[in-house]
Amino acid sequence: MKKVIQKLTKVREFSALAFMVVLFAAAGIINPDFLSPDNLLLCFNGSVMYILLAVGISFVIVTSDIDVSIGGTLGITAAVSASMIRDDVTLWAVIPVTLLIGALIGLINGLGVTKLHVPAIIMTLGTNGIIRGSVYIYTKGKWVENLPDQFKLYSQKNILGFVNVFLLATVIAVVAIYLYLSRAKKGKYFAAIGDNIGGAELIGIPVAKTRILAFILSGTFAALAGLVFVSKVGFVSPMAGNGYEMKAIAACVLGGVSLSGGMGSVFGASIGAIIMSSISRILVFMKFPSDWDNTITGILLIVIVVADSLLQHHLSEKARKERLSAKALNEKREVA
Repeated sequence: MKKVIQKLTKVREFSALAFMVVLFAAAGIINPDFLSPDNLLLCFNGSVMYILLAVGISFVIVTSDIDVSIGGTLGITAAVSASMIRDDVTLWAVIPVTLLIGALIGLINGLGVTKLHVPAIIMTLGTNGIIRGSVYIYTKGKWVENLPDQFKLYSQKNILGFVNVFLLATVIAVVAIYLYLSRAKKGKYFAAIGDNIGGAELIGIPVAKTRILAFILSGTFAALAGLVFVSKVGFVSPMAGNGYEMKAIAACVLGGVSLSGGMGSVFGASIGAIIMSSISRILVFMKFPSDWDNTITGILLIVIVVADSLLQHHLSEKARKERLSAKALNEKREVA
């Protein structure tokens, strides 16, 4: 049993899961109503959009890049899809158009980073600025509203009476992606590039194509989140998605995805997303002002990044000492 616990504590996702359990338990102690089945279901159902954002950007972070344009991508795809739905365009046309926009934004980011060698933070910041301006131009600074009630009901559909359709589909997608990334040869390319990009090139991994694919997936998942946003909220403001990229990045790091690249999983990112999306609800039950949401998110992000940096430093020092010890041992053997 002790060995099992030791192995679990070495798994980065386990720390996030343990933190979520402790956080929820603390909220439950302060206000027992928080742990009611109905409220917990609301927490998980409300996390779908954040899970999609975190899973998408985790591909980019694992390859040692960053994408801060996902908030803008959510905003533009939500605005476009909402206006199409309002104009009675069939959902079978809305979905591919929305996903195509997200994928195109990701492709532009990927090409800028890999072909033009623009740093990912600069490239995606610039893209985000362009997208934000485009949203205002597209919406003329007004809300996109008056959507059909039928579309709003999609986010409220349940299976077996309590499992939200969006949540179930997201869980299935996360499990499938996790298995692909952890077991498939090409799925392991993302982590290999983030761990050692030079080494990845030497063993024949298509580095540029894989990094571009990571950005395309990030944009596509942000577009999916945009569709979920429209269905859940029922309207889109020109500021939709603003600041969501920070929560998605925080969710990834909280879930064990290293900002240095090479480590992390979509499972961990999903756990982090559930935590980040539940913070505002936890604040309400703890009777804190909801205005603290962004403040706490920022504090958590800084603390997690510092902790991750210290961990990376500790691991690199440990590896260096092991190499030196091995070298010294070999030298002694040669002398003997």
